[in-house]
Amino acid sequence: MRPLWKGALTFGLIYIPIKIYPATEDREIRFRLLHRECHTPVQYRRYCPRCERELNAGEIVRGYEYEKGRYVTLEGEELAAIAPQEEKSITLLDFIAAQEIEPVFYDRSYYLVPAEGGAKVYELLRRAMKTTGKVGIGKVVIRTKESLAAVRVGGRALVLATLYYPDEIRSQEGLAELNYEVSLDKNEVAMAERLVESLAAPFEPAKYADVRRQALQEIIGAKVAGREVVAPRAAPAGKVMDIMEALRRS
Repeated sequence: MRPLWKGALTFGLIYIPIKIYPATEDREIRFRLLHRECHTPVQYRRYCPRCERELNAGEIVRGYEYEKGRYVTLEGEELAAIAPQEEKSITLLDFIAAQEIEPVFYDRSYYLVPAEGGAKVYELLRRAMKTTGKVGIGKVVIRTKESLAAVRVGGRALVLATLYYPDEIRSQEGLAELNYEVSLDKNEVAMAERLVESLAAPFEPAKYADVRRQALQEIIGAKVAGREVVAPRAAPAGKVMDIMEALRRS
C-alpha cells in the first residue's frame, strides 16, 4: 500500500518524520448505467439547455447560486489563490482529554506511521499519549483540503482523524422531537439498566456483516457464472414486545 504522502508530525520543538495511509476503504459495490438494449455504458454530456448545444471544457466555469437562478462565478486562478499549500506536515497545537471530542465530530481516519529515522520519537509520543489519555489537535492538508484533525492512539499506531468544524455540526436545538417531558420512576429505570446490562458484550466488529453487500456479491457472481439467480428469502419478522413487558421479563 502506497502512502498518501510523507511528511512530518510536529509539536513544540519536536519533529517526527511520518507517512500517512488511509485507515479505511470503500467497499461499496458500484454500478454503471447501461443502455438496456446493447449494454453500452451511457455517456453524460455537458449541455447548455438555454443555448441548446454541447459545451467544451473552456466554456465551463464554477458558479455559486446566492439567490434562486442568480449566480456569481469564480475563476480557476481565484480558487487557486485561496487554496491551502500542501505542506505535508501536521502541527499539533493542543493536547486534550479524549472524551472531550463528541463522536459526531469525527470524519475520516488515517494511520500515521514512522518514516525513516522517526521510530524512537514516534514511539515516545505514542506511549506518552496512551499513558495520559490525551489526543492531539491540529490541522492537516490532504488533497488540497485543509482539515481540523485529531491524533490519537489506536493499537500500535497513531491514528489521525479529520474533524468537522463546529459550524458543520447540526445543533440538537432544532430537533423538536427532543423537547419531550416524561415521568419515570426508579423501578422503571432500574429495569431498563438491567436489560442493557443483560445485552452487554465486548465490541467484536467481525461479527457484524454488510448483509446487503454480501447478497449483491452472490447475485453478481451467479450472473457472471451463468447460474440461475435465486433471491434470498427475507427473514421472518420477529414478534415485537412492548418495551415495558420486556423490562419486566428481564
